[in-house]
Amino acid sequence: MRALISSLALFLFSAALAPAPQAHSVVRAVMHSDLKVLDPIWTPATITRLHAYMIYDTLFAMDERREIKPQMVERYELSADKLTYTFTLREGLLWHDGQPVTSDDCIASLKRWGARDVTVFSGFIDGYQAIDSRTFSLRLKEPTGLVLSALGKSAGIVPFMMPKRVADTDPNKQISEFIGSGPFVFKKDEWNPGDKVVYVKFDKYKPRPEPASGFAGGKVVRVDRVEWRAISDHQQAINALLADEIDIIEQPPHDLYPLLKGDPAIQLHKLNQLGSQYLFRPNWLVKPFDDQRVRQALWYAFNQEDFLKAAIGDSAYYIACKAYFICDTTFASEEGTEGHLTSNFVKARALLQEARYDGTPIVLLHSTDLNVLANLAPVARQLLQRAGFTVDLQSMDWQTLVTRRTKKDPPHLGGWHGFLTATFGAELLDPAISNWLTANCDKALPGWPCDAKLEELRGQFARELDPIKQQAAAREVQARARQITPYVPLGQWYALTAARSNIRGFLTTPTIVFWNIEKS
Repeated sequence: MRALISSLALFLFSAALAPAPQAHSVVRAVMHSDLKVLDPIWTPATITRLHAYMIYDTLFAMDERREIKPQMVERYELSADKLTYTFTLREGLLWHDGQPVTSDDCIASLKRWGARDVTVFSGFIDGYQAIDSRTFSLRLKEPTGLVLSALGKSAGIVPFMMPKRVADTDPNKQISEFIGSGPFVFKKDEWNPGDKVVYVKFDKYKPRPEPASGFAGGKVVRVDRVEWRAISDHQQAINALLADEIDIIEQPPHDLYPLLKGDPAIQLHKLNQLGSQYLFRPNWLVKPFDDQRVRQALWYAFNQEDFLKAAIGDSAYYIACKAYFICDTTFASEEGTEGHLTSNFVKARALLQEARYDGTPIVLLHSTDLNVLANLAPVARQLLQRAGFTVDLQSMDWQTLVTRRTKKDPPHLGGWHGFLTATFGAELLDPAISNWLTANCDKALPGWPCDAKLEELRGQFARELDPIKQQAAAREVQARARQITPYVPLGQWYALTAARSNIRGFLTTPTIVFWNIEKS
């Protein structure tokens, strides 16, 4: 009995000295939209791309200074004739199922991406060749300076790497298996659209050795689990943040910033230094927007200030900018915009009369659940009506809009005439990577602008290596775009991310990322 008591005392003493088990660190975030589409090669929707950055990785990536750096690639070489790039992958890269990442996986991923990417880059590719399990080559038809920027871009259709069996999926069909080699593992069994998305740390992920910067560098995961909570009511989300029921709101409404600033337990972070651009996208396939004069009328019907005031409100977070590229960056130009975006309804009506617009109702898609988009379509309707258009405003949630805008059916059969959206400044730096400027007909993003001249000018920019001549080529691209109107830019704006003060490690990126973040 005495021995038993002694043993029990020793056990209790040892237990007291043993370290307490560590609680799993969980970051709970409310994102700007619910996640419903999981294939980042099938859609450029931002929430899908954010999901992809969690579980997939890229060959190259853009750092916070907008420089392209190797990511999955250890080293690369360019041949003397500037036609062949040879890439060697880093050692130890694994898929989430434990299999090694190979050259064949990357080649299959690049081919599927190239079939969906709408930029001019895919037209330069002559082919790929696997040299060994970690080394492969990309051959060009002619020299271009686009290779690294295309492989490392962070907007539009991003070239995420997938296992070959997944990447072999028809580019026009969505993938059904979600295995990546990125820093997080997607818990499909816990995914409940409209409620929650769950990611857990991939314990076999091999970060790069250098510090994280933008989307580049060492993606070190400092939490065990990330949960995206779907809370569509903005005030409810704010209340949950203030009550410490969630940790992050990716994009709180601008009019609630003062409430958040007033709580010492909350911090606001400006992650996207370039900001975003609003745009109106007309559908070129249907009347009346199949007529260039009707599309030109948009430039006179709209004005940026009305949209920016309605959507953002506080002028500290927006600027009017008529350039197609982000103002104050290398290729931005407002030349030729005199008289544009001034709500000159007389001029707009004259163009509609010249085009013999017959009053066909414009089916205008209206996103109701994203705070930064919800007020745009009502403003567009009012301005279009004052310019002489008949407008049929049809409201829906953003994910429904994203699906519907892919339809080429006539508007009365479920198609559409126009919608409004926003795109990140990282996508608006030059003519080659700007997805919404692409005018290659059926291969273009929904709206399907079709103009051989604009594509020729974008190709000339891609072939030009001299910086001065690049600027001249970029001005020509923008001038042509204003003539034909693939879309109308409606101003730049900036958003803040709200987080509890115990959440640290945010990176300067166009969209929030969850590596490097830690919770104390």
